[in-house]
Amino acid sequence: MSKMTGKEPSKALYETILQLRDADECYRFFQDLCTVSELRAMEQRYDVAVLLEKGMIYNDILEKTGASSATISRVNRSLNYGVNGYKDVFAHQAELAAAAEEA
Repeated sequence: MSKMTGKEPSKALYETILQLRDADECYRFFQDLCTVSELRAMEQRYDVAVLLEKGMIYNDILEKTGASSATISRVNRSLNYGVNGYKDVFAHQAELAAAAEEA
Protein backbone atom coordinates (compact mmCIF):
# COMPACT_ATOMS: atom_id res chain seq x y z
CA MET A 1 0.00 0.00 0.00
CA SER A 2 1.24 3.49 -0.79
CA LYS A 3 2.54 5.46 2.20
CA MET A 4 1.38 8.71 0.62
CA THR A 5 -2.27 8.15 -0.22
CA GLY A 6 -3.35 5.07 1.67
CA LYS A 7 -4.32 3.33 -1.58
CA GLU A 8 -2.59 0.76 -3.70
CA PRO A 9 -0.19 2.33 -6.22
CA SER A 10 -0.86 1.83 -9.89
CA LYS A 11 1.77 -0.57 -11.16
CA ALA A 12 1.16 0.51 -14.76
CA LEU A 13 3.57 3.46 -14.48
CA TYR A 14 6.37 1.36 -13.01
CA GLU A 15 5.88 -1.44 -15.51
CA THR A 16 5.96 1.13 -18.32
CA ILE A 17 9.24 2.58 -17.03
CA LEU A 18 10.77 -0.90 -17.07
CA GLN A 19 9.85 -1.22 -20.75
CA LEU A 20 11.79 1.87 -21.84
CA ARG A 21 14.70 0.89 -24.07
CA ASP A 22 17.40 3.41 -23.25
CA ALA A 23 18.24 6.60 -21.36
CA ASP A 24 17.09 8.83 -24.23
CA GLU A 25 13.68 7.19 -24.40
CA CYS A 26 13.41 7.38 -20.61
CA TYR A 27 14.33 11.07 -20.67
CA ARG A 28 11.68 11.84 -23.28
CA PHE A 29 9.02 9.90 -21.37
CA PHE A 30 9.76 11.77 -18.16
CA GLN A 31 9.79 15.07 -20.06
CA ASP A 32 6.20 14.36 -21.09
CA LEU A 33 5.16 12.93 -17.73
CA CYS A 34 6.58 15.55 -15.35
CA THR A 35 6.90 19.29 -15.11
CA VAL A 36 10.37 20.80 -15.38
CA SER A 37 10.38 21.54 -11.65
CA GLU A 38 9.32 17.97 -10.79
CA LEU A 39 12.15 16.59 -12.92
CA ARG A 40 14.71 18.97 -11.42
CA ALA A 41 13.58 18.04 -7.91
CA MET A 42 13.94 14.31 -8.63
CA GLU A 43 17.31 14.83 -10.30
CA GLN A 44 18.51 16.88 -7.36
CA ARG A 45 17.35 14.28 -4.81
CA TYR A 46 19.15 11.56 -6.74
CA ASP A 47 22.34 13.64 -6.91
CA VAL A 48 22.09 14.22 -3.15
CA ALA A 49 21.64 10.48 -2.54
CA VAL A 50 24.75 9.68 -4.60
CA LEU A 51 26.82 12.20 -2.66
CA LEU A 52 25.50 11.02 0.72
CA GLU A 53 26.28 7.44 -0.28
CA LYS A 54 29.84 8.55 -1.06
CA GLY A 55 30.09 10.02 2.47
CA MET A 56 29.97 13.70 1.57
CA ILE A 57 28.86 16.04 4.36
CA TYR A 58 25.71 18.19 4.28
CA ASN A 59 27.46 21.54 3.75
CA ASP A 60 29.46 20.24 0.80
CA ILE A 61 26.34 18.67 -0.72
CA LEU A 62 24.41 21.90 -0.27
CA GLU A 63 27.21 23.81 -2.00
CA LYS A 64 27.59 21.29 -4.84
CA THR A 65 23.88 20.69 -5.59
CA GLY A 66 22.08 23.77 -4.30
CA ALA A 67 19.73 21.45 -2.38
CA SER A 68 18.24 22.78 0.82
CA SER A 69 19.20 21.23 4.13
CA ALA A 70 15.61 19.94 4.34
CA THR A 71 16.02 18.10 1.01
CA ILE A 72 19.37 16.66 2.07
CA SER A 73 17.87 15.55 5.37
CA ARG A 74 14.87 13.96 3.63
CA VAL A 75 17.11 12.01 1.26
CA ASN A 76 19.36 10.96 4.12
CA ARG A 77 16.31 9.71 6.03
CA SER A 78 15.24 7.70 2.97
CA LEU A 79 18.72 6.22 2.64
CA ASN A 80 18.78 5.16 6.27
CA TYR A 81 15.15 4.39 7.08
CA GLY A 82 13.35 4.10 3.75
CA VAL A 83 12.30 1.04 1.79
CA ASN A 84 15.81 0.53 0.29
CA GLY A 85 15.01 1.95 -3.15
CA TYR A 86 18.22 3.97 -3.29
CA LYS A 87 20.25 1.10 -1.85
CA ASP A 88 18.85 -1.33 -4.42
CA VAL A 89 19.78 1.04 -7.25
CA PHE A 90 23.28 1.60 -5.89
CA ALA A 91 23.81 -2.16 -5.45
CA HIS A 92 22.61 -2.79 -9.00
CA GLN A 93 24.94 -0.11 -10.35
CA ALA A 94 27.87 -1.65 -8.44
CA GLU A 95 27.04 -5.08 -9.90
CA LEU A 96 26.95 -3.64 -13.42
CA ALA A 97 30.24 -1.82 -12.88
CA ALA A 98 31.89 -4.99 -11.57
CA ALA A 99 30.59 -7.02 -14.51
CA ALA A 100 31.88 -4.40 -16.94
CA GLU A 101 35.34 -4.52 -15.35
CA GLU A 102 35.42 -8.31 -15.68
CA ALA A 103 34.47 -8.16 -19.36
